Amino acid sequence: MALGTATVAYELRFDAGRICLDLLATTHPEERLDSTEVLCAWIVGSGLVPRGTSLVHTDPSWLVAFRELRGWTDRLVRGTPGPGYDLALAHVNEAARAAPPAPCAVSAEDGTLVRELDAPPGCAALLGAVARDAVELLTDPVARAAIRECEGDNCPIVYLDTSRGRRRRWCSSEVCGNRERVARHRRRAALSRS
Repeated sequence: MALGTATVAYELRFDAGRICLDLLATTHPEERLDSTEVLCAWIVGSGLVPRGTSLVHTDPSWLVAFRELRGWTDRLVRGTPGPGYDLALAHVNEAARAAPPAPCAVSAEDGTLVRELDAPPGCAALLGAVARDAVELLTDPVARAAIRECEGDNCPIVYLDTSRGRRRRWCSSEVCGNRERVARHRRRAALSRS
């Protein structure tokens, strides 16, 4: 499946600040990784591979693997203690060992350099790139301290707060932030009418 533009990309979000956190966002408000087409759109949209990369070997087993990695990463990012934590850590570390796809620079028709892969990436390599991103995030004390959970109503999205002053409250100002501002306005308007 060659991917240039995906019709499903509008459903996916890439604003969490890290690839591994963008993977976690694929569960809200409902399961987003529900087909190999959507998974391919996520792989391209996340920047794991350059646009136009052929992902012809993608099959339903990739969905299972990415969802499993998402679950293990979620347990680690949220720091949920318990017997599953060590197992999640072992799985993420194992996945991180796979070599990520190695891009190379090639000349485009207009002479600019663009990224391209030597060969279509395999599932293990792509999982390895996401897992390695999670390992780097979780072992960097500064980055880990910037992990936040959205304060929006019923929004479980986790993001990296890189804002000035580290006071970001929502996964997205346009989504949850706007919802909160509208709700606050309605509460004030209701109080002024009373």
